[in-house]
Amino acid sequence: MTKEQDRARERRRWEKREKKLAERRAQSVRDRQAILAVVGVLVVVGGFIFLANFLTNRTDTPATPDPAATATSEPTGDATTSATPTVTPTILAGCTTPPAVPGAKTVTGQPDLASAQGKTFVATMKTTCGDITMDLNGTAAPQAVSSFSFLSKQNYYNDSPCHRLTGDAQGIWVLQCGDPTGTGSGAGPGYHFGVENVPANDVYPRGTVALARQSGDPNSNRDQFFIVYKDTTLPKSTDGNGYTIFGTVTAGMDIVDKIAAAGINPNDQSSPLAPISILSVDVQPKA
Repeated sequence: MTKEQDRARERRRWEKREKKLAERRAQSVRDRQAILAVVGVLVVVGGFIFLANFLTNRTDTPATPDPAATATSEPTGDATTSATPTVTPTILAGCTTPPAVPGAKTVTGQPDLASAQGKTFVATMKTTCGDITMDLNGTAAPQAVSSFSFLSKQNYYNDSPCHRLTGDAQGIWVLQCGDPTGTGSGAGPGYHFGVENVPANDVYPRGTVALARQSGDPNSNRDQFFIVYKDTTLPKSTDGNGYTIFGTVTAGMDIVDKIAAAGINPNDQSSPLAPISILSVDVQPKA
């Protein structure tokens, strides 16, 4: 088998895994919606029962309360049980409870995507599990570094969860962050740009910080990024391009390692079981 055939085979495997993951996420959303609908119906029914009992037992003069009439009606059985068992996320030692997910954010203006050209920076990403420090390479990836710095200064990443973890089952070892909605399907900051600084051999070493994007669209680089915690080979997308490497973790990989070691949340088969959120990101020129 030639090297090109081998890469094509790996690309098909990657796309098949991504398709299955998307289907699982969609099914998880549908399950949650169904549960909420059932609970809503039960609450409405309970309210009617309470109202009917209240009106039936009402008198013009005070009377001894009737427990049957004044007690809150509750459904029998477990109305919130679903086919998928619910697992409570684990807050690891040294981590704090993540803040509420901020939801979609807007930014003012757009970055000058050439402003980082020829420059290097240090980014300090404060998380609920400690600080992760990264060197950003504006020489190799000026658009990505300019965008990341711009969004950080706009507090775009503040309080946002790292929403995706992959591991042995996928053959890809990354922690993905950067979407304020915490879903991975947020609308983004309102701009996008192309691919740059892709490894020729498709290997993304441990500690790599790279941009996530849509398969098939090389101009879909925006806000989301991933940190590689174990050397990973990522086949090129169907558009023939890889993923932009724009930085390297210099401190805090132990934080990523312990999040990865806790595993993937079986509730959605996508997010980390041990949650971690970005509290803030500070980007400064490297001395």
